[in-house]
Amino acid sequence: MEKRRDFIRKVAITTGGIALGSKAFSFTASSYKRIIGANDRIHVAIIGLNGRGGSMSGTFAHQQNLMINTVCDVDSRTIPKVQKSVSAITGQAAPKGEGDVRKVMQDKDIDAVYIATPDHWHAPMAIMGCQAGKHVYVEKPLSHNPHEGELAVQAARKYNRIVQMGAQRRSSPQAIQCVEELHGGVIGRVYFAKAWYTNNRKETFLKPAPVPDWLNYDLWQGPAPRKPYQDGLIHYNWHWFWDYGTGEALNNGTHEVDFARWGLNVDLPTRVSSVGGRYQFKDDWQTPDTQIVTMDYPDRVSLMWENRSSNGRKIEGADRGVIFYGDKGSLDSDGEDYTIYDLSGKMIKQVKKQGPAEDAAIQGRNTASPSLGMDSLHVANFLDSIRNNKKPNCDVELGYKSVVAMQLGNISWRVGRDLHLDPKNAHILNDPEAQKLWSRTYEPGWAPKV
Repeated sequence: MEKRRDFIRKVAITTGGIALGSKAFSFTASSYKRIIGANDRIHVAIIGLNGRGGSMSGTFAHQQNLMINTVCDVDSRTIPKVQKSVSAITGQAAPKGEGDVRKVMQDKDIDAVYIATPDHWHAPMAIMGCQAGKHVYVEKPLSHNPHEGELAVQAARKYNRIVQMGAQRRSSPQAIQCVEELHGGVIGRVYFAKAWYTNNRKETFLKPAPVPDWLNYDLWQGPAPRKPYQDGLIHYNWHWFWDYGTGEALNNGTHEVDFARWGLNVDLPTRVSSVGGRYQFKDDWQTPDTQIVTMDYPDRVSLMWENRSSNGRKIEGADRGVIFYGDKGSLDSDGEDYTIYDLSGKMIKQVKKQGPAEDAAIQGRNTASPSLGMDSLHVANFLDSIRNNKKPNCDVELGYKSVVAMQLGNISWRVGRDLHLDPKNAHILNDPEAQKLWSRTYEPGWAPKV
């Protein structure tokens, strides 16, 4: 009981606001009054319901002692679908449907928000959540650009909120065991990691079109500068356009690079470089379909990520993975299973999953999702962190350190040269042109503030 009283005394009672649209939405001290105890039900809003968000609404709905109060999306078509699926899982009344995230943030009955929007909304929405006194689970990448990532870390600390980034491997017992072996010296001093991702994505052409009646396009754009609607952009191809997405480097590379950085036991790089281009097709993509990003870290450690979005030939028999190299051997991993080799390439140990995770949140579910067990464990860790006021497995600062490395890779690619960095904060040194891409241009009145 004493610990609980100490925690209550430490909670910051402050007033914050974020500029959204034509007015600033402020959240008063009343937003912070509710302290969640170990046995309290946590009330959650799911924001962004197409694709990943729709799937994760089910993962949240299966958690113990949790209620999904609200589901929110700018696409009015998807709200009733997710309401129905959540109700079917919980056996309770359907959650409220909402089209405007700002109203969700003003709801004092919501304790936490889950964010699965396009990348350009991730950090601004996470900051809003912190300012509204809500805990935040935000999908990767944490932010659209490095500046927003810094603000997200600041917001989590200023408002004393739990912020978890969706890097599910951080909650996998198998991945944790793998990293513990690496840090324990199973392959000696680990000095290099190679990560990769391959796919067979097709060409993309956008066409001018009227805004569909089911879409709030102005709110979908949110912080991004206003541009005419184009058919083919929503709901997935925004990934390949700089106003909204961050390319394959952050779309899929975040997962492998976060795991690789964790295994290498490094923080921020001192140099980042990138080469590549849109080679497979001549279409509307702005981001590379073929890209190599290299990151140098202090004490003679490097990380390389290779991407082929439109040529799916596998590397080492896998479409994604990480190989760690040490002075006594190497270790291959997909982020869970792993195999250890000596310096001559002879396999000396192999660790594989015995089967799907058996936690209560996913028992009885029939799904083909390969990450279901990790998703459920990562959500459970987020909820446990809220109840026990502790940092989650992929705390906002850990997420930032992985994301900023790849964002710097994109900046290097866009300016066409190596970036030299301050190892204390990864800020770009002596390159004003590259530094301009540390942040972005916002629609007037929509820039996030802490």
